[in-house]
Amino acid sequence: MKVAVEGCCHGELDQIYESISYLENKEGVKVDLLLCCGDFQAVRNEGDMKCMAVPAKYRHMQTFYKYYSGEKKAPVLTIFIGGNHEASNHLQELPYGGWVAPNIYYLGYAGIVRFKGVRIGGVSGIFKSHDYKKGHFEFPPYSPESLRSVYHIRNIDVFKLKQIKMPIDIFMTHDWPRGIYHYGNTNQLIRQKKFLRQEVESGTLGSPAAAELLDHMQPTYWFSAHLHVKFAALMQHEAKNNAAPKITKFLSLDKCLPHRDFLQIVEVADRPGSSVHLEYDPEWLAILKATDSLQKPSCNFWNPPQDNGLHTQYRLCYNDYIFILPPFMRVPHDEPSEYPTDTSGLSSSYNPDEITIEDEWVEEEDEGVECAEGKGTDAVVPEGQVGSQDSDRDSSPQREMANRLILPPPCSAPESEAPLRSLRPLSLPPPSASLSQGSSEEEGGLTPARVPKRTSGETTRGSASHTGGTPQIKRRNQSIYTAVEDEESEG
Repeated sequence: MKVAVEGCCHGELDQIYESISYLENKEGVKVDLLLCCGDFQAVRNEGDMKCMAVPAKYRHMQTFYKYYSGEKKAPVLTIFIGGNHEASNHLQELPYGGWVAPNIYYLGYAGIVRFKGVRIGGVSGIFKSHDYKKGHFEFPPYSPESLRSVYHIRNIDVFKLKQIKMPIDIFMTHDWPRGIYHYGNTNQLIRQKKFLRQEVESGTLGSPAAAELLDHMQPTYWFSAHLHVKFAALMQHEAKNNAAPKITKFLSLDKCLPHRDFLQIVEVADRPGSSVHLEYDPEWLAILKATDSLQKPSCNFWNPPQDNGLHTQYRLCYNDYIFILPPFMRVPHDEPSEYPTDTSGLSSSYNPDEITIEDEWVEEEDEGVECAEGKGTDAVVPEGQVGSQDSDRDSSPQREMANRLILPPPCSAPESEAPLRSLRPLSLPPPSASLSQGSSEEEGGLTPARVPKRTSGETTRGSASHTGGTPQIKRRNQSIYTAVEDEESEG
């Protein structure tokens, strides 16, 4: 199947989906799935905006709210993890993952699902050693410290993922596994991002927690973002248990901006006969059950059990227990959050634990015209209007008929619960017809999403900017677009 991989999203859903449609028309392919590697920015309202750890001048609604409100529907099934610039209050409502909008699924602090027989996992956040052993203790209204610590990865989530025994096909992290740069073109990476040289040479670039997971799971594909550069690597693992050594294909992509390598389509082998729905992963559900008592919402340090394995009293039996994900519940996007989330005074606070590579806002301004110089040939910039495609298909391998745990589709209004006729299979009904603004199409009969109009000042080579009476949304980092175009026009 065709999987579109995207780097840092930063709320630019309109542009990402338009780029996918452009590629589908240009290459004559059909994208089955979109994976976003963090900084998704699922902002529903102004209250959410104030819960993002970004300077106030960069807080913009962007376009996610259109998909949350039902004004638009994602034309391709989208799965994402969290990064270090998120509407944290929104994502904390779904610690185990769930639908944030129709056809858009969040993996939670850590999670694994199945799509067309392919096991897809991920962990949200970035690594910070001083918060790593703490629990998820943060809640809104955030303090200057918790606004940032809320997106720091925790060892409880890594511990859960290290209980995985079955093979993983795809795994996503926001920051890179430490040391992965040794398996690609390191010199080119340093030429593109000169400020990374010291960390590369000292061996401190990347997340040691992600490196642990990479060594344990050894997935076929590993996708990341965070550093705003396209980088590919091929890592061969040491052989285990007399088996042939596994190989992981690593790919990191840029942020969604013109002339950047922010999107790439990857061919991933699916499993014939698999389900056509997004599914729970039985092994992951068993792990969640076995580790439930270990979850503590405390800032106290927590150490995993000895040898980092589950105690023998835990039995990973996923035939007897079933976890049903509640459906997507939509709140009108213009309603404020129920929490007092005014953190507008936090943008000027000093944060000693932040490092240069995390602050892409400053990086982009400092690099200036490097955007134009470092653009790659694979950068995708849509040219003109194209038709939209839609896909909502999915998967699962063995235990196909016996243990199929299908994720319930999102809906925006509560429905009366129908009694369970049997434990398996859990094929839940499609979204209710009461979805607001006509977002409840039957599977296979989705109406095409409207092609997003370009806003003022946003141009593409060979295409004129659009004007008219339609509402226009201010694009973040508009000055960067101008700087790049001016530099290119000079030579």
